[in-house]
Amino acid sequence: MQHTVKSSVTFDGTGLHSGQPVRMVLHPAAPDSGIRFIRTDIRDLDPVVPARWDVVVPSALCTLVANEDGVSVSTIEHIMAALAGLAIWNVEIHIDGPEVPIMDGSAAPFVAGIMAKGITALNAPSRTLRVLRAVEVRQGEAWARLEPASMLEIDFRIDFAEPAIGTQSRALNMANGAFVRELCDSRTFCRQADVDAMRAQGLALGGTLDNAVVFDGAQILSPGGLRHADEPVRHKMLDALGDLALAGAPLMARYTGNRAGHAMTNRLLRALFAEGAVELDDCDAFVTGKLPGIGVHAGDLHWLA
Repeated sequence: MQHTVKSSVTFDGTGLHSGQPVRMVLHPAAPDSGIRFIRTDIRDLDPVVPARWDVVVPSALCTLVANEDGVSVSTIEHIMAALAGLAIWNVEIHIDGPEVPIMDGSAAPFVAGIMAKGITALNAPSRTLRVLRAVEVRQGEAWARLEPASMLEIDFRIDFAEPAIGTQSRALNMANGAFVRELCDSRTFCRQADVDAMRAQGLALGGTLDNAVVFDGAQILSPGGLRHADEPVRHKMLDALGDLALAGAPLMARYTGNRAGHAMTNRLLRALFAEGAVELDDCDAFVTGKLPGIGVHAGDLHWLA
């Protein structure tokens, strides 16, 4: 079965880069309608922006989608990860500004808010995108790859000079509630030098130590330290799930990323579809039962305690 939110879910916060207040409201949607943003502050242009891989616009440090009128929504990766991690592929997202609220820098507030209101099944079969053969993109030492698998798996490796980050790797089968249990509370991270550089360019104006993990050499500047010893690589996996969700349905594939970011994952999706290396399938009950987000329950939100 396909799913949507049971009732409207409201999130109030600030934009990471603009620092401006923003309200985002998720509304139920019909089967096969997909995920789309609607800019409620836009009057004279088309306010609808689909959450789709082929409307991603190159942007530094986040994922940004835009329609043909140039109306855009940025920093969508965390809400997209939350929706994919809860098996929600049909939802209408009303937002009164150009940037999704950063919340605490993770997907956990979105997951908790959605689950508090409930998720409802729709009278339509689940669909998956089955990857038929391996596709890979590279840039320097960074690369990302999708290859056939019986369910979605994410394998990620990062390597930073900062001693507090260093080299980290993690692999996870994303079936059922794995995202909610293992990844969704991991926050975005950056170096203090990056924060200084971004603010000098008028970016990250809404960034604080409460919505990002900030590293400075061997030090962790954010109060309370890390939520997980390997929180940075877990957050990279969170981002990857959100960016892969722009394919429009769960991928039956193994995703491997090495130093990969938002732009590279989008390049990978573009290559996947351009090469015809993917096929849309209806799911039988067995496959549906193993999809990311199916069967998630309140006990999976252990990080709320």
